[in-house]
Amino acid sequence: MKVTILTTGGTIEKTYNERDGSLRNYHTILPRMLSTLRLPDLEVSYEPVVFKDSLEMTAADRQRILDATREALREAEAVVILHGTDTLTETGDLLERELDPLATPVILTGAMRPYEFRDTDALQNVTEALFAARLVPPGVYVAMHNRVLRFPGVVKDRDRLTFCKP
Repeated sequence: MKVTILTTGGTIEKTYNERDGSLRNYHTILPRMLSTLRLPDLEVSYEPVVFKDSLEMTAADRQRILDATREALREAEAVVILHGTDTLTETGDLLERELDPLATPVILTGAMRPYEFRDTDALQNVTEALFAARLVPPGVYVAMHNRVLRFPGVVKDRDRLTFCKP
C-alpha cells in the first residue's frame, strides 16, 4: 500500500531546545517515529508542507495543506496528515468540503504531547492513522486515541483531551 504522510508541525513534532528551554517545531521527526514501527508492506513517502503550531496557521497555510493533499492523492492509496490538535478540525472540515468526491481516505492525526515526551500519545496516534488508512472507506477522518471519526462534525474535547462527535 502506498501512503503519503504530509507533515505540518504541531505538538506531535515539537522538540525541546536545551539552549533556551523552548518547545518548538524545528524539523520533522517523522523518520524517527517510522523507524520504530514494523511496516513490511507499506510504502511510505512524506512531504513537509507547513511547519508550525496549528494555532499560528493561516488560511494560506490551510490552502497549502489542501493543495499538497490534492497532489498526494494523485498517486497515494491513502494520505495521512500530521497536524496540531488545536485547529485540526478546521483543516479537516476544509478538506472534507473541498476534496469531495474522494477515492481514497485522508486521515488527520496529531498528539496532545510531543513525541519526545515519555508519556506521549504521538506514536500510538501515527500507528492508528496508518492502520485506519487500510480500513476506512474514502473520506476525511481524524484517527487518535483508539477512535476514527469522519468529518464533518468532529470537535476537540478540551476536557477529555481527545476528539469526538457531539
